[in-house]
Amino acid sequence: PLKENLAAGILRLAGWRPGVPLLDPMCGSGTFLLEAAQMSLADAPGLGREPGGFAFERLRGFDAGLWRELQKSAAATRLPADAPALERLRALNQFFFVDLDFGGNVNDYYAPDNSYLHQVLHTRRGIPISLGVLWLELAQGIGLHVRGVAFPGHFMVKALLPGGQVLIDPFTGQSLSREELSERLLPFQSDSGSASAENPPLGLYLQAAQPREIVARMLRNLKEVYRAQQDAPRQIAVLNRLVVLLPDAWDERRDRGLAHAECGHTVQALDDLEHYLAHAQGRPDIAAIAERVRSLRKNI
Repeated sequence: PLKENLAAGILRLAGWRPGVPLLDPMCGSGTFLLEAAQMSLADAPGLGREPGGFAFERLRGFDAGLWRELQKSAAATRLPADAPALERLRALNQFFFVDLDFGGNVNDYYAPDNSYLHQVLHTRRGIPISLGVLWLELAQGIGLHVRGVAFPGHFMVKALLPGGQVLIDPFTGQSLSREELSERLLPFQSDSGSASAENPPLGLYLQAAQPREIVARMLRNLKEVYRAQQDAPRQIAVLNRLVVLLPDAWDERRDRGLAHAECGHTVQALDDLEHYLAHAQGRPDIAAIAERVRSLRKNI
């Protein structure tokens, strides 16, 4: 079988780097794939071998002292299994935002691809919520207690540490203070800006978002992108998922009905819009939707 150091050397010579898709055409024990995974974790090849495990250690002129120093240096870059939470968080942010260079797509923020995780993994550019979901998965994988935060206008992530919580903007990788968070909240508050019935305290906006809420927010972002692009068929595809995810969210049934109407799907449009009228009493758009239903019925 291929030695791990040789496999790592071949990957280096081939120009492969962590984060780039890797196709292994070999049918052996998966050494290339395993070494690629180790390289992604910044683990040196053969780091776990016992002394004398490499044949070159038995060569004449082998410098055992220098080899031990190199092994110690390589081991020092590894995140210890008992590393404190703060050390894990720093290592994760270095790996995600610096080494892999994930970040916000500032040049094309409203591109649909920013909401598709497989595309974000490919381009390493996204919007706060798609970047946040990837960051959360990695953080949980190294034992951090993390949560998503449905902050108004901008999804956040937070790490729960023994000394408190750290709020991070996944678009930039920046850790935010309470003052910075309060400043970002100002556009969504009344003129006074102080905590009141109209302006709940900051802590209310920093509560953990549930997985269903996160998925719904991602889908709603994508729905608005397709609405702005006047792409009704793709908007319907997104709304189909929202209706399944949130069966009592009548606004999504209304929006799907309107999108069906744009596509000329009269029967489907009537079904959704009439469903909305039956459950959304008191909404300000009831009269307008009722008129749209009457207009659609004329086309049957």
